[in-house]
Amino acid sequence: MTTSDLLEDTYVAALQHDLVDISPEATLVGVVRRPTGWFRTTIDENYPALGPPPDLLDEFKQRHEDFKMQGMCDEGAHNAAWDEVGFEDRYRTYLTEAADAQEAVAELTNRLRAEEHLVLVCFENTDQKRCHRTLLKEHITEQL
Repeated sequence: MTTSDLLEDTYVAALQHDLVDISPEATLVGVVRRPTGWFRTTIDENYPALGPPPDLLDEFKQRHEDFKMQGMCDEGAHNAAWDEVGFEDRYRTYLTEAADAQEAVAELTNRLRAEEHLVLVCFENTDQKRCHRTLLKEHITEQL
């Protein structure tokens, strides 16, 4: 396996319902700012610093709710809010400028270089919704 092959990602419901085939040797790494209790019991560890920053998360959630109140389906509201708040650019900026995020990325990158198999985990099913963990995976892969 190459170093980048050691980094995968999935969502918590896929793990809970055996919808993905993850190696038992893999470490399940949550990347959630505000993990629930049931999320914590599914993963091995969590890096809150790799979740979206609180201001972005709060603004995104508010716009998501606004769009749903206007009659959009959940997935449509999610993706519309993502675009409206400039989620991708703001999250990428956060990863490169926030010290705690930089430190967490460096730690995961070093673990991958040491050939540890990591799976990034959060809440969103990316078949229907965009998710910060796919941006994070790209960012970490670029560091390898």
